[in-house]
Amino acid sequence: MSQAEAAEALPGQPDCLGRLWTPYRMAYIDRPSDNDDCPFCRAPGLDDEEGLIVFRGQLAYVVLNLYPYSPGHLLVCPYRHLADYAEALVDEVTEIATLTQQALRTIRTVSQPAGFNLGQNLGAVAGAGIAGHLHQHVVPRWAGDTNFMPIVARTRAIPQLLAETRALLAQAWPGEVDDDNR
Repeated sequence: MSQAEAAEALPGQPDCLGRLWTPYRMAYIDRPSDNDDCPFCRAPGLDDEEGLIVFRGQLAYVVLNLYPYSPGHLLVCPYRHLADYAEALVDEVTEIATLTQQALRTIRTVSQPAGFNLGQNLGAVAGAGIAGHLHQHVVPRWAGDTNFMPIVARTRAIPQLLAETRALLAQAWPGEVDDDNR
């Protein structure tokens, strides 16, 4: 197909670009961002098992991602409801960073991944499923851990129940925020 033909093509019609249509992602885009409906504001009010909380710090906490990309996918969240990393207080930034380091060490102890993805998606257009509450992703990775299943079958294979993963990580987590590297 020529560029002119591609420009004339109707949405959803084949053209020169490869696309992966993911309409199920609209559920993440359309989420409200106020505190009442924020799962990151709600989770600390639950007990650790019910809220999937691995560790509670003074200004931030660590929780399992309810929709993990891989086993052990953690989120480091400030307790305070804020959307932008630039709005975080210095002490919050420090504790988020410290808890992220502890998450790396703990996941390495529990499941020996080959690597990690770390990151924050700030704003819905950047991919934040919950754009109203800052959260840092800590995603353990293994060789061959992604495949065609999410695309073809809309299925992600996670080999361990979230409750089991939470228990293993919580048990291996150090007892308090590691101040040695501050």
